[in-house]
Amino acid sequence: MSVTNELDIAVAAWHEDGRWTLGILPDPNDIGQIISRLKAQQTNGGSIALISIDEEFFILIRVLGAHISLFLSDATAALDYEVAEELLEIADIPLPEDDDESSPIGQLEILADLGMNGMEISALCDDAELFPDEQLEAIANRLGFGDQFAELLEL
Repeated sequence: MSVTNELDIAVAAWHEDGRWTLGILPDPNDIGQIISRLKAQQTNGGSIALISIDEEFFILIRVLGAHISLFLSDATAALDYEVAEELLEIADIPLPEDDDESSPIGQLEILADLGMNGMEISALCDDAELFPDEQLEAIANRLGFGDQFAELLEL
């Protein structure tokens, strides 16, 4: 059983009728439930989950039609966090070794068609000055729903 930390964040975003709609996802540690909710919220552009865990790493999940894209900002998080390990299992990515370097893993181009390429996401992951929630806020700003994202997290 995973414990939800008060620092954990999970936000769903979907684009509909020319604007973004956002909502809080109840359990940031349940990848299966998050994917199910994203499937239920699908629009033409699909839906995205932006998840920050324990101020350590972030996860992006995108459901577009029958296609599910997964991204983890730090592969080594799977050694210490069930949710990161579950994400790698679903993505069929082998677990990192204990001595592996911290690096992003998964589909780096997950948001490319929305205007944020893999190089930008990689640069965010490499920025040691930013906490994962701040990295997600930068992603939300880049995609055009930064204000809504910030407001949602203030509640």
